[in-house]
Amino acid sequence: MTQHLADALPTSTGTQPGWWREAVIYQVYPRSFADSNGDGMGDLEGIRSRLPYLKELGVDAVWLSPFYASPQADAGYDVADYRAIDPMFGTLHDADAVIREAHELGLRIIVDLVPNHCSDQHEWFKQALREGPGTPLRERFHFRPGQGASGELPPNDWESIFGGPAWTRVADGEWYLHLFAPEQPDFNWEHPAVQDEFRSILRFWLDLGADGFRIDVAHGLVKAPGLPDLGRDEQLKLLGNQVLPFFDQDGVHEIYRSWRLVLDEYAGDRIGVAEAWTPSADRTALYLRPDELHQAFNFHYLNTGWDAEALRATIDESLDSMRPVGAPTTWVLSNHDVVRHRTRFGSLEKARAAALLMLALPGSAYVYQGEELGLPEVVDLPDEVRQDPSFFKANGQDGLRDGCRVPIPWSGDRAPYGFGTGGSWLPQPAEWAGLSVEAQTGDPDSTLELYRSALRVRRAHPALGPGDAVEWLPAPAGVLAFRRGDFVCTVNTTDEPVRLPAPGTVLLASGELGEPDVLPADCTVWWQG
Repeated sequence: MTQHLADALPTSTGTQPGWWREAVIYQVYPRSFADSNGDGMGDLEGIRSRLPYLKELGVDAVWLSPFYASPQADAGYDVADYRAIDPMFGTLHDADAVIREAHELGLRIIVDLVPNHCSDQHEWFKQALREGPGTPLRERFHFRPGQGASGELPPNDWESIFGGPAWTRVADGEWYLHLFAPEQPDFNWEHPAVQDEFRSILRFWLDLGADGFRIDVAHGLVKAPGLPDLGRDEQLKLLGNQVLPFFDQDGVHEIYRSWRLVLDEYAGDRIGVAEAWTPSADRTALYLRPDELHQAFNFHYLNTGWDAEALRATIDESLDSMRPVGAPTTWVLSNHDVVRHRTRFGSLEKARAAALLMLALPGSAYVYQGEELGLPEVVDLPDEVRQDPSFFKANGQDGLRDGCRVPIPWSGDRAPYGFGTGGSWLPQPAEWAGLSVEAQTGDPDSTLELYRSALRVRRAHPALGPGDAVEWLPAPAGVLAFRRGDFVCTVNTTDEPVRLPAPGTVLLASGELGEPDVLPADCTVWWQG
C-alpha cells in the first residue's frame, strides 16, 4: 500500500483521543466553492487553490460533497462511477492533488460516500435493465412485480423523499425502488456483491489518502424484510421521528462493523461519519459503538431553535446519549440541505451567537462553507435557475435547497465575487459584496474574523480540549451559562439585555459589550473564569 502523508498524521493510541473528537470539520460543496476554469461551476482545482484559506481559518479537516462521475440528477448524489471524477470537477489527478496538498497543510480530507443508491446510469443498473426480470444483476437492486390485475400499481405504498411514488416501472413491467429521485435506484444491501463492491470502494479512496468518509443516508441501506407497506401519514417520514421500514433498520449495523474493519486496516485514524436521521439521540448512538462508525451528525441539535431551555435540553440529551458508546458529540448549524442558520434564526446577531455556543461545546463541530461569512439563505432565486430535484416534484420537500448552495463570495464588488471568471451556476445577490472574504478580512467586527478568533481560542485553550463535562451555572430565564474547567460560556437567547455577574475576563464575544455585568441581547460571550 502506498505511503501517504495521512499515515504520518497523529494517530490515537491507548488513552489518547482520536483527532476527530474535538475537530472542526469544514464542509465544501464543490459546485459552489471556487471555479478554476471559468465555466461557472466550482471544481477540484478551485478547492485546491483555496486550501490555504481553510488552513488560516483554523479548521482541522475538510469534508467534500460528491465529485464522482454523475449525470447530476441530484447534484452528484446520483453516482455513475464511484472511482471516477465527473469532468465538471476535474480528474482523479486533481482529487489526488487536493488530498496531498491538504495533508501538507495539516488538513484532513473526508470524502462523501453514497451507498444507499447510485445513478440509473451506473453500469450495474443499465445492465440490469438490459438483462430483464429474474437475472442476477437485478438482484443487486430492489426490482419487484407490481400489484393490480396487470402489475400496473407499485409494489407497496412507499413514497419518495422527493415526492411521488418511491417506485418506477420499466419497459418490461417490473418496478424498481428509489427512496429519492427516479434516477437514483436503491441498492439491495442483502446482496453480497453490493457489500463487496463498497468495501472495495472504501479501499480505493483510502489508498488515495482519504482520511475518512461522510456516509450519505447511512440509516437507509437496509429495508425491512418483505418491504411492507408504510400505512401511516407520509409526513411522519420527513420528520424522522418514527420507526420506518426503510430507515434505521437494525441490519445497517452489520454493514458498518464490516466497514470499521476496513478503516482500521489503515494508519492515521481514518473515520466514518454517519448522516443518520433517527427517531432519537439514543438510536443515533448505536451507529457509534466502538466497532462501528466514529461520528454521526447531530440533527437533533440542528433542528433546535434559538431558545435557551430547548438548547440546554438538546445539549444534555446529546452528551448523555454518546457517553455509553464512548463517542464524541457533534454539533452543526447548517449544511447543503437546510436553510442557512442566519436566515433560520432570523438575524446575523443570533447566527454569530449560535456559532460561539456551538464552538464552545465539547466534541466536534461542523462548519458549512459560507457560514463563517455570515451568509444568509438566498430566498428569491428565479424558478428557471433552480436545480434541486425536489423543487420539481409535487408533495415533496419544499424544493428550496438551492438557496443554501449559491456560490460563496471571495472578493470584488460585483458577481461572481472572485468565485471564478465566468459567472456562477446560481446567481449571487448584489449585497454579497460586503460579505466577501476580502471585505471581511482584517475587520475585527466581521463574522469571518469572529470565526477565526473563535477557532484560535478553541484550539489553544486547555479547557476546550478532550472531555465532555459541562457544568451548568445558575442563569436567568432565556440565558445559558456553563463552565468547562476555567472556561465559561454565557448565552443570551432573548431580545433584551440581561444582567449577569461577569464570571471572569472576556475572551471573545459575538456582539458589542457595554457594562461588564450586562449580557447583550442575542449574544454569546466566552470568559476566562
